[in-house]
Amino acid sequence: MTLIVQQPSKLVQHLSKRERQIMDVLYRDGRATAAEVRARMPKAPSDSAVRTMLGILEAKGHVRHERDGIRYVYLPTVKPQAARRSAVKYLLDTFFDGSAARGMTALLELRGGELDDADLTRLRRMIDEARKKGRQ
Repeated sequence: MTLIVQQPSKLVQHLSKRERQIMDVLYRDGRATAAEVRARMPKAPSDSAVRTMLGILEAKGHVRHERDGIRYVYLPTVKPQAARRSAVKYLLDTFFDGSAARGMTALLELRGGELDDADLTRLRRMIDEARKKGRQ
């Protein structure tokens, strides 16, 4: 599977709730027909609505399609990791003035009780590495 790599910076901010649901299916499965996307969506809209939204996502550059006989198979154009980074950057810029520290603080306050020892160790390690890089 070949992914077309786009600039992810503007990807997240232009997706409706339904478009994000479609992208979730495509990221999870890697590729899917409109019928497969619809079958995996919560409270799915009509077939024609899913097809229309896939066309909109394609026009926006989020997905592309390949022909498989008479069917179109849809694929995301951006790697999931790049889309996640774009989503986090958008969230930080929108709600935390671009501050990773403020975003992390909010996440820790929200999920602090759910972090196990392995998570906390990994976070400490990442913070230590960031400190070392900052001193160089």
